[in-house]
Parts: sequence; structure tokens; C-alpha cells
Amino acid sequence: MAERTTVRLPEDLVRRAKHKAASEGRSLTALIEDGLRRVLNVGAPEQKPDRALPPVSAATGGLLPGIDLNEAAARQEAEDLELAARLR
Repeated sequence: MAERTTVRLPEDLVRRAKHKAASEGRSLTALIEDGLRRVLNVGAPEQKPDRALPPVSAATGGLLPGIDLNEAAARQEAEDLELAARLR
């Protein structure tokens, strides 16, 4: 069961808290509860979210014949320089 309590807070803090709660679509009570929980759990270890790792390929064999990454990079650089010259 929830307990009612009275706290005295500066007017500007209450105004800002009400504005934040309203902008997030929740009550001032919910905002205060969240803040208290965060303060009280400062010493508790944070739970890191489970990381989603990308799938790892099991393919072998490397590049297909005729594909030269150095040549492709040089071609892309030449195209970039040509485009930059046209934009001047």
C-alpha cells in the first residue's frame, strides 16, 4: 500500500518537475518515485542490457576472382575527386 507523505520543495523545482512529468505523460508522483529509486540504488551494480551480437559468417574462400579492393578504392577516390571538381 502506498504511503502519503508531505515534502517541502523549492517552488522552481516543483514547477520544473511538473513540467517534465507532463511532457513525459506521467504523474509527478511517478517522477519522484523514479528519482528516489535511482538515488537509493546508487551503490547497487548496474544491470547491463543484453548485447545483441551480429551474426558471424562461416563463409570461406575470400574475394571472388577479379575483385581487387585496392583498385575499387582508387576508382572511388577518382570519382570523388571528379565530383568535387565539378561542384567548384
